[in-house]
Amino acid sequence: MNDDEVPGFWAGLGLPGVFDVHTHFLPPRMERRVWAHFDSAGPLIGREWPIRYKLSLPERMAVLGKLGVRGFSALAYAHRPGMAADLNRWSLDFAARTPGCLRSATFFPEPGVLEHTRAALEAGAQIFKVHLQVGGFDPRASSLDPVWGLLADAGTPIVVHAGSGPVAAGFTGPGPLGEVLARHPRLAVVVAHLGAPEYADFLSMAESFPRVRLDTTMAFTDFFQDMAPFPPGLRPRLRDLGLSGKVLLGSDFPNIPYAYAHQLESLANLDLGDTWLRAVCWENARDLFGMTPRG
Repeated sequence: MNDDEVPGFWAGLGLPGVFDVHTHFLPPRMERRVWAHFDSAGPLIGREWPIRYKLSLPERMAVLGKLGVRGFSALAYAHRPGMAADLNRWSLDFAARTPGCLRSATFFPEPGVLEHTRAALEAGAQIFKVHLQVGGFDPRASSLDPVWGLLADAGTPIVVHAGSGPVAAGFTGPGPLGEVLARHPRLAVVVAHLGAPEYADFLSMAESFPRVRLDTTMAFTDFFQDMAPFPPGLRPRLRDLGLSGKVLLGSDFPNIPYAYAHQLESLANLDLGDTWLRAVCWENARDLFGMTPRG
């Protein structure tokens, strides 16, 4: 499948498009730095990673429009103190002027983190992102406990990069996030990348906690299978989770080293059925966010 064939893919499933919960739009200065890090195959990446859609903002929006990505996110994440509040202002403003974009926010363990998070919620944040690998912080930090409690009460989804791929660092792996969930079992966590490479552990987490979900970001693509192959024996569990609303489409657009279509093709090649594909590519995110994205 190539990108020109993506509209035929979702139309063939009877869908109005796809809903991608894991895309990135950043303030220009931060975006340039992130892209430079990918270009250099930095230490948290560990391999060559040529970005396929390193385009201007209007060009990237045009790509999403042609693909039929009707709902998407602008997942920025703070990796040091003093970033989150500014990132939230930028991301929320971006969503306000960008049809189909979820109002996105982030947080970091620092003085004022509870106030910053509450302010983002009051401004309408629909989804948060934290990156335990890049941020290098412990999600069990005492300063974050009231934040997790606030988000659990609000029911707002948090996309968490908690798996140890592509490079284990800091507080990745199922243990730290699992301890947070033991204290806050109603957190609406979306585990990024299906929790690669600790797939089985994070599938168990989604099976055990009522609001834990997973996103498919980069999973099953040739690029990711080389680094962290998904065990075929886990596919029945993945199918059941998808059909129960707990697996969501994610891509990492624009920071992917292959065509967007390859993510969708990789999911279709699992042969888990059209009902599963409809749920993962559209229905589960639509139901989670209680919205009908732009047509």
